[in-house]
Amino acid sequence: MPGHSNDLTRLRIALTTFFALDGFVFAGWVVRIPAIKEQTGASAGTLGLALLGVSAGAVVTMMFTGRLCRRYGSHPVTVVCGILLSLSVALPPLTHSTWALGAVLLIFGAAYGGINVAFNSAAVDLVAALRRPIMPSFHAAFSLGGMIGAGLGGLVAGSLSPTRHLLGLTVIGLLVTAVAGRALLRHESPAPRPAPGQPRERTPRRPDSRTRRLVVVFGLIALCTAYGEGALADWGTLHLEQDLDAHPGVAAAGYSCFALAMTIGRLCGTTLLERLGRTRTVVAGGAMAAVGMLVGSLAPSVWAALLGFAVTGIGLANIFPIAVERAGALAGPSGVAIASTFGYGGMLLGPPAIGFMADWFSLPIALTSVAALAAVAAVIGYGTRRATAG
Repeated sequence: MPGHSNDLTRLRIALTTFFALDGFVFAGWVVRIPAIKEQTGASAGTLGLALLGVSAGAVVTMMFTGRLCRRYGSHPVTVVCGILLSLSVALPPLTHSTWALGAVLLIFGAAYGGINVAFNSAAVDLVAALRRPIMPSFHAAFSLGGMIGAGLGGLVAGSLSPTRHLLGLTVIGLLVTAVAGRALLRHESPAPRPAPGQPRERTPRRPDSRTRRLVVVFGLIALCTAYGEGALADWGTLHLEQDLDAHPGVAAAGYSCFALAMTIGRLCGTTLLERLGRTRTVVAGGAMAAVGMLVGSLAPSVWAALLGFAVTGIGLANIFPIAVERAGALAGPSGVAIASTFGYGGMLLGPPAIGFMADWFSLPIALTSVAALAAVAAVIGYGTRRATAG
């Protein structure tokens, strides 16, 4: 039906906008961390403790948000969390102590974790209704939003104070939420079309023990890939500069190569999934990331390492979206919450784990753990090939 198709198209545009807004706002905050560190007088250690507020708020809220989505629907929860995210990003530059910073970052982290579960749940419903594997396109929008937010933040860092910059993000976020939120609130989450002779179900049935185990398995896949994202974000630049004697400007391009490659991989994700299916995409992506990270961590030259980072980004690009989509298809918003929590836990686990291993061995050896976990994701993906069929 043309009208129904147009509704789904509008929903897709609105959800894509929220994914992009999330990446844009979060990256805008990240680039102002050094200025806020100076403003609060925090040491590296106390700043690290304050930044744990984002993680703690996100992880705690993710499981709670799954229940809210079941009760009220993922669209209203997405809009409410979009408002909270936009408002809370203006709070960090208003603080003047690390304790106050940690407290407001709990709020920011809660909004960030909540919106991630809510719009991923909404996206899972839309994927099922469209019967097309479009999940990677939403995560590509997140990556693009992050790149734009980081670029804009870098441009205005010298001319705008953190207070004005992040307040500007609040205004932009509220305006975008008002516009895109109208499309979400106007329509209920679409239900998948039932097979002939079967009733139309609005919510997934209560998952059995086998389903819950599968959801946890997909969460582990998400953890393995998000571990690599966190590790490269925090340690990739240092590896290039410290171990390969790269110029600081070239070293800074290391994560950019990874992020750009991941964005391109996600933009091509739907086509890739339609041609290869989920299992082959996960297995091939995990294997590619494993090879790429071995090159990135052990290559003797800067340019070979940059190439390795780019190959790793392409390989990891679509594994996390597939894991979240499969978990959501199996168990609804609760499945999305579990997979997202595992994934976020992996992103948190990566940087400190790399740091400990670097102390015990060396940073290049520590970074090979990213390759190992990418290979584990490929193996698990092959083991769940029946659940990822299609």
